[in-house]
Amino acid sequence: MPLVITPDIVVPDEEFEWKFIRASGPGGQNVNKVSSAAQLRFMLPANTSLPAAARHRLRRLAGQRLVDDGSILITARSERSQDQNRREALGRLESLIRQALIEPKIRKKTRPTRASKERRIDSKKRRGTTKQQRQGPRWE
Repeated sequence: MPLVITPDIVVPDEEFEWKFIRASGPGGQNVNKVSSAAQLRFMLPANTSLPAAARHRLRRLAGQRLVDDGSILITARSERSQDQNRREALGRLESLIRQALIEPKIRKKTRPTRASKERRIDSKKRRGTTKQQRQGPRWE
């Protein structure tokens, strides 16, 4: 089933590669015989459904999950069933993609106003006079 991010952006199944491995953690003897942990490999270089800028941000957001071939590897092993781990891995990938779709705001340089400069200087002068008044009489 394809991963629907927004009505415009749908990631097809062909861009996912699933591998199921044995998991550590809860499950008792079941852990030793069932491959319930899910590894999701998202083929980022082959992706065409995401905008180029979002792909670039996704590459940066992926961090250590980014593999040498440019794909993103997500491993889910916290649940006991393979299906639940599969859903968790897809959920993590979806949240990562949603984060990458948010364009960062560009900071515009602004200059402080004359009034704000004056307020800053006044507060510094007030602070200085307070400290001067704390000092005792000076002997020369």
